[in-house]
Amino acid sequence: MRYQLYFLVLLGYFASPNTNAAQYFTPPDTQQVMIDVTFLSADLLEGRLTATPGEALAADYISARMQQLNLEPQPNHGTFVQTFEFDYKDNPHAAETRKLVGKNVAGFLDNGAKQTVVIGAHYDHLGYGGIGSLHAGEPAIHNGADDNASGIAAMLYLADKLQMKGAPKKRNYLFIAFSGEELGLVGSKRWVAADREGLEIAAMLNMDMVGRLRNKDNVLAIYGFGTSAAWAAALDASEKMSDITSVRDSSGVGPSDHTSFYLDEIPVLAAFTGQHGEYHKPGDDAHLVDFTGIIKVADYLYGVLESINGEKELVFLKTRQREQRQAAAFKVSLGVMPDYVYAGEGMKVDGVTEGRPGFKAGMQAGDVIVKMGDLEVKDIYDYMEGLSKNKAGDTTTVVVDRKGELIELEVTF
Repeated sequence: MRYQLYFLVLLGYFASPNTNAAQYFTPPDTQQVMIDVTFLSADLLEGRLTATPGEALAADYISARMQQLNLEPQPNHGTFVQTFEFDYKDNPHAAETRKLVGKNVAGFLDNGAKQTVVIGAHYDHLGYGGIGSLHAGEPAIHNGADDNASGIAAMLYLADKLQMKGAPKKRNYLFIAFSGEELGLVGSKRWVAADREGLEIAAMLNMDMVGRLRNKDNVLAIYGFGTSAAWAAALDASEKMSDITSVRDSSGVGPSDHTSFYLDEIPVLAAFTGQHGEYHKPGDDAHLVDFTGIIKVADYLYGVLESINGEKELVFLKTRQREQRQAAAFKVSLGVMPDYVYAGEGMKVDGVTEGRPGFKAGMQAGDVIVKMGDLEVKDIYDYMEGLSKNKAGDTTTVVVDRKGELIELEVTF
């Protein structure tokens, strides 16, 4: 009941006649994305940790939205919610293992086709922190607006759009909200291994953290384009109809649910708008999300689905493991977060952690590291090699490109 009341409050806010429509009008699709993200990332859900009441509230909400969108439960399942049991340790060194129950939520769009495309996103997050959190303070709710309420909102938007006139309908679509992703892809592994129930899966599209497109100048990271020969042309065709530019990685293996499908030899694509300073911290809240950008990402993937609609079969291709170049081992850190959608030369800084060596040296988000000591930095591997040449207590110079100006910083590890 609590989540229903909260949902009604949100609906009332966005539909309020007191808002100045001329000044603040938001298209209905964007309003719905705002509602989905805002509800799923509310404190009420306490961070949506798998096997908690917050996860259950989120699962109920997603199930209700799927029913509202006239989806059906997955064939051979009587409900949208699919439970799974798994073993869990409170920390990697714990002696005891607990049995927990998580919830995937799946809705089916039946086009009477032989094959089905899975469109997925995880909805679980980190609760009050703990394992996986980058928060250094007292336990606090990690709302996970970008990670990954944004992906769920994009998935539900596609579930609606794929039922409209003219949509690509030569395949069925199964929309799955996975839980347990933050605990090691638990929900998607279970679904692939035990819950697909005879469905012939043509491909899997995954959306994980797609809510910061405006922060990245409309650059979208796409993983898995090498898992089928059909993907490159489909991405190119969709890009021509969009203002999105993609940075592509061929590998089908990555830290999200598409990996579970790739390892079962299913072609995959994964969309990601990049990391940021609020990643896995309490500050990942709805007011920072680019709601219009979520729709742009979903429309981009819709274009991909249109392009493969005429393909009789998407042949799976095995790809390299990320990445071919060996990363150097290092024991020190600047305390910065790389920008994984940056395609230029150097290593672009997406965020700087307060109190760490980079912060103390004056490094800022947006800086591009171009040199560490005597080493020219062309990419993230050069950056890691530069770190490997230092140990705790060492001092070195780091040259950054800050909006066209080269600045030399003195860093002590």
